[in-house]
Parts: sequence; C-alpha cells; structure tokens
Amino acid sequence: MIVGIGVDIVDIARFERTVERTPRLLDRMFGPSEQALPLRSLAARYAAREALIKALGGSDGLQFKDVEITPDASGQPWFTITGSTAVFVADRGITTIHLSMSHDAGLAIAYVVAEAEDAAQAAGSRGPGIEAATTEAAG
Repeated sequence: MIVGIGVDIVDIARFERTVERTPRLLDRMFGPSEQALPLRSLAARYAAREALIKALGGSDGLQFKDVEITPDASGQPWFTITGSTAVFVADRGITTIHLSMSHDAGLAIAYVVAEAEDAAQAAGSRGPGIEAATTEAAG
C-alpha cells in the first residue's frame, strides 16, 4: 500500500553556488561514498532527500546524514537509511521506499514512493502530510 509520495527539483547551478559558499554542507548532508560524485549527481541526491521528507510527511525525526543513496548491482538507486531516521521510518510501518532520480538541462529531480505492507499500522502512524499525499494520489 502506498503511504506517501514526494517529488523535488533542484537547480544544479544554484546548488553548486551554495556548496561553494558553504563547503561543509557536503559533510553534513552526504555520506563518504557520495561526496566524491559530481555536483550534478549530488544535486539529484539532495532532491531525493527532500522528496523523501515529503513522502514521509515532514522532517521531524529525519537526519540527512542517516540517509545515503547507493546503487544496486544494476545501477538503480536505493536509500540506505540508518540511525534515528531508520527508527522514524520503521515506526511508520514503511517497508519499502522507491526512488527515481535524473538530471538534465541544469535541473535535478527525484521522485519517492513509500510503501507499507500493513495498511492498519501505516494508517495509524501517518502524519497529516502523508495522508494528504495519499489522498491526492488516489483521486
């Protein structure tokens, strides 16, 4: 059952300027394996984190450093979630989080779908943002 969706888009040039002004952001937002990537890829990963926040209904309990995007053997990106953010996700009954990212023409975009196997548990722990996203998706 889908319990939340999120999408975010990032202007890559603006993201690059922000990183140039505040290089410590890379350490605060991205895991070591991500930091070596080109800035356009980091912009897509930033969009993915923002889309995840939207799919989960808000950022309370989420830490960017607990969220890393790692590719599987075929190259498909997946979230690797640890720490307090993993607890936050588990407490909401979310069992699977789908992620799609892309960048082109100076923009990076990410789309996230959060699923739960137990509809009753997910419904009981949903925040208002997740319920609203689910209602819009169904309508």
